[in-house]
Amino acid sequence: MAKKAKDAKILHGHHVVSGPELRAAFEDSGDSDDPVRLRRHVLHGVVLVLLLGLIVAAVLTAVAIMSGQIKIPTSERSEEPASTCPTTTFDYTPNDKINLNVFNSTSRPGLARTVADEFLARKFVVGAVANTEAGYRGIAAVVSGAAGQSAAFSVQRNLPGSDYFQDDRTDASVDVIVAGDYKELAAVDLVDQTPGRLSCPRESRRITDEEKWPVIPTAGATP
Repeated sequence: MAKKAKDAKILHGHHVVSGPELRAAFEDSGDSDDPVRLRRHVLHGVVLVLLLGLIVAAVLTAVAIMSGQIKIPTSERSEEPASTCPTTTFDYTPNDKINLNVFNSTSRPGLARTVADEFLARKFVVGAVANTEAGYRGIAAVVSGAAGQSAAFSVQRNLPGSDYFQDDRTDASVDVIVAGDYKELAAVDLVDQTPGRLSCPRESRRITDEEKWPVIPTAGATP
């Protein structure tokens, strides 16, 4: 009867560790003790956490922008036009050479008619007299085209503290828009008739509703 071959990996009932098994065991235990590999694992974990945080932050920011909680400034050009205030020095135009329209932008009834009568008494040629709406707050707005700037200068001398606006009309007519701070015209004997310049809102900044810029009157009801 032949004897059963002995298993080389079994000695006296115990498992004999082979060279490859011993080497693998040492390599596995070395991974946890190697500081370089440990730092590498920690670094990988930190990078993953940071990437995850950036993704979450990006998602939250996108949601806030879409919901309007965060507004991104744009490079769109302001709709406010550049100043058109003339730098020309004007001579005083005689009152009877000026065609004038008077508008009341306040809630004070009859104000346009009252102011128009005062201009008439000073020999101004008064045309339209009416109520209007204007995005302006101050004493009065004086409006003309380029051809009426000299006349507008004379009107401003009778309306101290008024602001000049230029529109695209081609004639020399001038509009006066009386506003909430208006009290009275300058006294006739105190009107300065020496040469000077127009006074524009770029200097006094009395504009409150720039969506209605420029202040161009539209005739309304009878004052």
